[in-house]
Amino acid sequence: MKANAKGRLSAPLKNVEYRALWFAEALSSAGDQLAKVALAILVYSRTGSALWAAAVYALTFLPALAGGLGLSHLADRYPRRTVLAVASATQCVLVGLMAIPGMPIGALCALLVGVQLAGSPANAAQNAVTREVFTDDELYLRSQDFRGITNNTVMLLGLAGGGLLVSLVGTSWALAIDSVTFAVAGLVVWLWVEHRPAAGGKHTTWFGATKWVFGQPRLRVLLALSWLVGLAVVPEGLAAPLAHQLGEHPSAVGWLLAADPLGFVVGAFLLSHYASAQTRLRILGVLAASSLALLALFFVKPNLGLALALLALAGATGAYIITVTATFSTWVPNELRGSAGGLYRTGLRVVQGLGVALGGAVAQLIGSAANAIALAGLVGMIVAIPTALSWAKVRRSVIAESEG
Repeated sequence: MKANAKGRLSAPLKNVEYRALWFAEALSSAGDQLAKVALAILVYSRTGSALWAAAVYALTFLPALAGGLGLSHLADRYPRRTVLAVASATQCVLVGLMAIPGMPIGALCALLVGVQLAGSPANAAQNAVTREVFTDDELYLRSQDFRGITNNTVMLLGLAGGGLLVSLVGTSWALAIDSVTFAVAGLVVWLWVEHRPAAGGKHTTWFGATKWVFGQPRLRVLLALSWLVGLAVVPEGLAAPLAHQLGEHPSAVGWLLAADPLGFVVGAFLLSHYASAQTRLRILGVLAASSLALLALFFVKPNLGLALALLALAGATGAYIITVTATFSTWVPNELRGSAGGLYRTGLRVVQGLGVALGGAVAQLIGSAANAIALAGLVGMIVAIPTALSWAKVRRSVIAESEG
């Protein structure tokens, strides 16, 4: 049965502020993917070192960890539209400097760290102000569905087309284009997002939100559900050895990497189109456990077709994370929403990094990428089932509170 009109995927786009926020984020995300490809090509062409290329790519993730905890509170302490605009302007200038031909590698790394650090309060402000725009839970959840679908699609297109664009215009021009995307994104936000005063209150300190979040049992359960992604992401780091062990051409690596995000897009669409917010909360634990149970089936030593199907289905059920994220934001008071969102995203980054690293280590130890993926799924199920039961208990208590 289809969701009602308010729950349709396109419904949030009727809001002018959301259209501006969505467009700005999509534009910046596209530029980010282009920058990753351009920098990887630029550094490798200069140094001939795979280590240097990998190190620079890692710098697109690592600063966000520190920024997520240390800088996200700025989205609560200052007006969020201002934070978004200033962050975009800062990123525009820094990426513009990176586009200067002949910029030393060390300077490129320093500028890249600055770009990623500036992105942390921007992401926090983006999430927080979207919740302010939509006071209706259904509309807010659909806005996050649309955002998740867009981000995954942009990621696929950016990584696929980034190399082609760089080959056509060169790395400097590609980075210059990226700089312009940040400028346009900031301008769009400034012109079409309403000014709201700073939301922060007495808890708006460097780590005040962290202490508050971990003091809330229901939020701890949501964090646990989100951290299951650290095991679900293991196949991403094992795509190359898995393709080799399946006896496939190296081009299969791209298919294996694309299967999960493609499945995620389909899963997010189906949930948004057919399930109400309450239905999604009810099946949250089941979806989380299912996404990992599908990986456990890698014990059957699948061929390429079955492996792609399992990864796509795992990605589709893994779209539950959108509901987790939206619910987390809803249950956090507005004055802490930016800081708490930074904590949430930092946790996701950490568990994903650890999951990929541990998955690689296990695969190396046992000599099988497929079995390492299956073990990740099995361990995930062992953790997911009690977490799902805890979530069911939390949900019942929330319903009781609302009815009381």
